Amino acid sequence: MFLYILGLVAFWFVFRWYRELARVPNKGQKYVYITGCDSGFGNLLARHLDKLGFRVIAACYTEKGEDELKKVSTERLNTVHLDVVSTDSVSKATAFIKTLVGEKGLWAVVNNAGVSVPSGPCDWMTVDDYKSMLDVNLIGVIGVTLSVLPLIKKARGRVVNVASVFGRISAFGGPYCVSKYGVEAFNDSLRMNMSFFGVKVLCLEPGFFKTSVTDLHLLRKNVKTLWDKLPEEIKDQYGHDYPERANVTLEKNVATLLDGDLMKVVSCMEHAISAVHPRTRYSPGWDAKFLWLPLSYLPTWIADKMLLKDMAKPTGSIL
Repeated sequence: MFLYILGLVAFWFVFRWYRELARVPNKGQKYVYITGCDSGFGNLLARHLDKLGFRVIAACYTEKGEDELKKVSTERLNTVHLDVVSTDSVSKATAFIKTLVGEKGLWAVVNNAGVSVPSGPCDWMTVDDYKSMLDVNLIGVIGVTLSVLPLIKKARGRVVNVASVFGRISAFGGPYCVSKYGVEAFNDSLRMNMSFFGVKVLCLEPGFFKTSVTDLHLLRKNVKTLWDKLPEEIKDQYGHDYPERANVTLEKNVATLLDGDLMKVVSCMEHAISAVHPRTRYSPGWDAKFLWLPLSYLPTWIADKMLLKDMAKPTGSIL
């Protein structure tokens, strides 16, 4: 019986591998709109797809990002300024894309832009802290998607949303996990709605990768900024040495998990865009596959216990 089950599992993986080899034709006629192309995953994906022959529309937040990308790309790649928080900026980018793609429509949008701070214990946060991140990581994703959805429906194309494995499990406090849970929900509801129109909606759930949003200097600065704004009552509850202890824990846990091979994520993005039969979800990174996702399926009391043992404890903790 065991060998029978093992054989079925092996057959399934071989079948899936073979099925996923096929790629869409006419790449040179397909436009792909990518947000957050100044650096990291977005920048690498824009260059990678350009080399594969896609017509890339790379949205950058800065003029420097646009200039640097143009220097290393072919004439097929177009850049556009985009601030996903600004409705006016999103509208201008959409108008540019409509002119560019014409009647062909837009093959894919990749919602890659995002931020990771402020992050910290929930009682360190204000409503404005939550709003600032949700505006980028969630409302930005929704706004960009809706702005080009008619063009994607015309091409029967793809929507690729970059969420996070922390849209499946909340391993720390603050608005980041909240925003990524929201992306997951938007992705799932959109996938069902768009299936009637032949549009595929795919989700990436990466683990920890070495990018600007996981930079340890940025994360340490984030801890200090939040701590300096706290009232004395909360500082007393956590202990005045808490920032130092939190940074030690941060460096120990994050530095251990960081994966420097960004192509693991970019390859999943490319597959979601170019495969005839893409996956509904991708979980790039060993920590996503073998640590965080398994944790998310455990009973809550077990998962919480495992997560809490690696956190810096407040002085006033009862645990």
